Amino acid sequence: MCSVISRVKPVQRALASTLRLRTNADGLNYAAAQSRRFCPGLSTGAQPLWVTSRSYCARIATTDGLFFRQLFEVESCTYTYLLADTDTKEAVIIDPVLETIDRDLELIKELGLSLKVAVNTHCHADHITSTGLMKKRLAGLKSAISKFSGASADIHLKEGDKIPFGRHSLTVRETPGHTDGCITLVTGDQTMAFTGDALLIRGCGRTDFQQGCAKRLYESIQEKIYTLPDHCLVYPAHDYLGQTVSTVGEERKFNPRLTKSMEEFVEIMNNLNLPKPDKIDISVPANLVCGLHHV
Repeated sequence: MCSVISRVKPVQRALASTLRLRTNADGLNYAAAQSRRFCPGLSTGAQPLWVTSRSYCARIATTDGLFFRQLFEVESCTYTYLLADTDTKEAVIIDPVLETIDRDLELIKELGLSLKVAVNTHCHADHITSTGLMKKRLAGLKSAISKFSGASADIHLKEGDKIPFGRHSLTVRETPGHTDGCITLVTGDQTMAFTGDALLIRGCGRTDFQQGCAKRLYESIQEKIYTLPDHCLVYPAHDYLGQTVSTVGEERKFNPRLTKSMEEFVEIMNNLNLPKPDKIDISVPANLVCGLHHV
């Protein structure tokens, strides 16, 4: 087990929409949100509801000495996570988005944090990472992604690797299935898990592109995420229903896809018939080179 230590203006509009759940007896109606860009992995039957909402959401970490902030990017419905040691001010950022780089860097500056690692949970298809630009603007910042992602980075992560920041660290669990290079990052005390697109709140990432495999995803979630304590908080890379956090115990009990057998899950995933993500032809090539074609 090894220890491992980047043009656009910030979004100037409020959160586009959050979605309202409606009853769905069989739990299999994974409709895409209407009147907006497609967001993969949507949970059970949903319709849009226009609201005024947050630009970011602060959550309280239960680990002593751990600073935690949950941030939101409206267009791709992406959560970015900032964690830091409250004593040393060393920090890591998870899944930063190009459109919100100025917001994120301003927050880091205001809080006096020293950002050590920018890590992506996988090679995203729906947005471009800001990791490359962050590296240009913050001296000493390192990028990190799974060794199986096919993407360039300073650090290529594998099962069991640790990303330290101060006296805290994140441990890598490989959770392929949405893509080959998906990872889940777990805090040292196993109270928080950042699940990327593998496990969403009452949903999961799609498996019909980028090396997707429903069987592998099911196994990854069951073996690498559902084996965490029930109280472990689940923080996904996306949510399209206005939800911010779940728990392992909740998802094991209520996730409508993952309460099924593997055979039923594979059948569900193979018949979603979802549209292609809007930005996949731009995002994937850019994210393979840290969010930039020249890093």
